Amino acid sequence: MNLSRRQLLLGMSGLLMMPKTLLAQSSAGEPMHFARDILAIHSQHGPHKLEVELAESFTQRARGLMDRDELASDAGMLFLYSEPQSSRNGFWMYRTRIPLDIAFIDEQGRIVTIASMEPCTSSDPSQCPVTRPDARYVAALEVNAGYFVEHGIEEGDCVAVPGAALQCLAELDEAE
Repeated sequence: MNLSRRQLLLGMSGLLMMPKTLLAQSSAGEPMHFARDILAIHSQHGPHKLEVELAESFTQRARGLMDRDELASDAGMLFLYSEPQSSRNGFWMYRTRIPLDIAFIDEQGRIVTIASMEPCTSSDPSQCPVTRPDARYVAALEVNAGYFVEHGIEEGDCVAVPGAALQCLAELDEAE
């Protein structure tokens, strides 16, 4: 079972009891390495390409875009899961400074939910709202707020997730 970032961070509150040397090694302020890839979103308005950072591990998904002041206009972060996630598992904006849009992506590569998320200014993670999708998902894509509207990207559009076989691409090609 994969936990949401919120569940992870609440569980990590126990880290405060760890010795200072162990805590320093996992400090949230330290840079974290994310692999990068190009991803395409296929919509009625053509393919849209983004350079995405891949959050593939538990730790990477927990960190996400926390503590960053900007995100390039043609960039994003793709959260990948090995198992489908329940619609009860959502995302929050604790320690995230950039207003973001999020697209939850199903096993066929279709966007099932698009939502906007504002930074949470509370120092208490439990006070940050959670954004949940309308259906199960295997990936979530975070981009700058307004990106999806600006590019005409809607629920039902296809995301070519790196390394995944997507049925929706064939459906799009047949429609053209």
